Amino acid sequence: MTPPIAPDTRPGSAARAPDGPRRHPQGEPGGRYLASLSLAALGVVYGDIGTSPLYAVREAFLEEHGVAVSPPAVLGVLSLVLWSLVLVISVKYLAFIVRADNRGEGGILALTSLVTPVGATQGGGRWALIVLGLFGTALLYGDGMITPAISVLSAVEGLGVATPLFEPYVVPITIAILVVLFAVQSRGTARVGRMFGPVMILWFSTLAVLGIGNIAREPSILGAVNPIHAVRFFADHGWSAFLVLGSVFLVVTGGEALYADMGHFGRRPIRLAWFALVLPALLLNYFGQGALLIASPGAVENPFFRMAPSWALLPLVGLSTAATVIASQALISGAYSLTMQAVQLGYSPRVRIDHTSAEEIGQVYLPGINWLLMVACIGLVLGFGSSSSLAAAYGVAVTTTMVITTMLLYVVARERWGWGTWAAALVCGPFLLVDLAFFGANIVKVPHGGWFPLVVGAAVFTLLTTWKRGRRILGQRIAERTVPRGDFLREVTQSPPARVSGTAVYMFSDPRGTPPAILHNLTHNKVLHERVVFLSVTTDEVPYVPREARAAVEGLGEGVFVVQLRYGFMEDVDVPKALGAIRFDGLSFPRMDTTYFLGRETLIPTSRPGMALWREVLFAVMSRNATGAGAYFRLPPNRVVELGVQIEL
Repeated sequence: MTPPIAPDTRPGSAARAPDGPRRHPQGEPGGRYLASLSLAALGVVYGDIGTSPLYAVREAFLEEHGVAVSPPAVLGVLSLVLWSLVLVISVKYLAFIVRADNRGEGGILALTSLVTPVGATQGGGRWALIVLGLFGTALLYGDGMITPAISVLSAVEGLGVATPLFEPYVVPITIAILVVLFAVQSRGTARVGRMFGPVMILWFSTLAVLGIGNIAREPSILGAVNPIHAVRFFADHGWSAFLVLGSVFLVVTGGEALYADMGHFGRRPIRLAWFALVLPALLLNYFGQGALLIASPGAVENPFFRMAPSWALLPLVGLSTAATVIASQALISGAYSLTMQAVQLGYSPRVRIDHTSAEEIGQVYLPGINWLLMVACIGLVLGFGSSSSLAAAYGVAVTTTMVITTMLLYVVARERWGWGTWAAALVCGPFLLVDLAFFGANIVKVPHGGWFPLVVGAAVFTLLTTWKRGRRILGQRIAERTVPRGDFLREVTQSPPARVSGTAVYMFSDPRGTPPAILHNLTHNKVLHERVVFLSVTTDEVPYVPREARAAVEGLGEGVFVVQLRYGFMEDVDVPKALGAIRFDGLSFPRMDTTYFLGRETLIPTSRPGMALWREVLFAVMSRNATGAGAYFRLPPNRVVELGVQIEL
């Protein structure tokens, strides 16, 4: 076996993946590297949260909420905004949730893998946790489709504030911007982040300047720091205040995307960017909008753009448009990470995954997901037509996911961090109360568009669970007809077939059984290669597997070997590279002398016990459209032989 490479632990360096590139900056980067990562994080992680000032305060004072613009109401709303940002983002996510990483990777699916370690049973409560985690993952796709649409649309609508002449062109301009946004995704998260980072510095600086100017004219707004104003707001307005809470939630909707994108940049750069720039700029701008509303209640139609002087309005619209394009990046890159994890953990069929950086393994681009999101965003813009209409659909799914995340955090705190019941409850209990309050305030949006992310989430959840269950049933069907390894070896010993030079690699999921492909080959061709390898590739519920633990080799005699390769769920599988690193007596894998034999199953839905017939049909369709095993495992196309077999589900 090749000796392991020790991780680079010098100050300012990032942890290295077992095979060379950095896994992700999960260590303690410093100096210029920390600054570079923090800049990139601004362009990827904080776009969603950073553009909420465009619409959050405006939505809080919609007529249907029944809350008139008055100094007490404005102070109450601003107090809710302040303490939501502090409690949800600063405390819950940046102080606690980001600590619940799976070897540096974040996101609800990584969190789910922490509460379902390898070897854990999947019955009872444990299975319920898996289902909750999967459902939370599925819901993020729904809000991931809404985020680019509402962000870009809200900025372009600023043209209508500048002049009514632009109003007919708001939707076409929005669609054109979305097309360009998704078209540049193939350049990679790091390049996109570096490109967007300087723009976001200008954006957050502009937010702060606009806010300071209005606060100076109405400094009484600073009284909103006192949470008593939030309490009085609920006491004065009752149910209407509860409805407003659904709009206040818009200021923290990027929390889950922040967590999902953690593997791209690491904890320290994300925290630094938040406390040094993002949080101060957001608070100054929100308070500035509040000050404007106290002085000029009529500005409630669009308080963000009304803060700017008339000469700065068009430049502000341009900057806002750029910032909202960037806002979409958090959910887009988060969707890539979640999909990759789902594939590796066996909840999704194989899809094309392009690694866009030789340095950062966590930076990936998924063409299929990218174009699907683009089509959905354009459809939402055309269907809803305005950011206010989209805001009614926004937040339902994310609040549900946040509730699930808090529940999973409690389990992680108890089982992984060793906290006592009371300690975990005292930390997670208040978070859960806040999440449930936001959930209740947003659930009333379902009839007004909130159904969309729930429908998308239900569809994705059905796909994830169908694929996982279908693969389990398929494995059982294959196992029923699998010849034990010992029986095959006895047959080869007693009636040896003709042997030809070279190495034959037969891929099979069960290392204890005989791959069906070798039996087909013997039946039809009557020969075996000089070296025969039964190869299984498994994905552990950890992001990365150390290189020294990558391969396990066992010699069975008669030139037959069993090789087991292990990968983490954030690693790109490269079978030829892993096999080439193996050092075992009598075993070698010359590129032009190694043939890979794959089994291709044709699935036939039946009424046998397992899944409902419609789910078996769905599973068969998903299987036919999955990326081929040869491409997924990076096998040389001219060295692959596929042998088909029909299997009844």
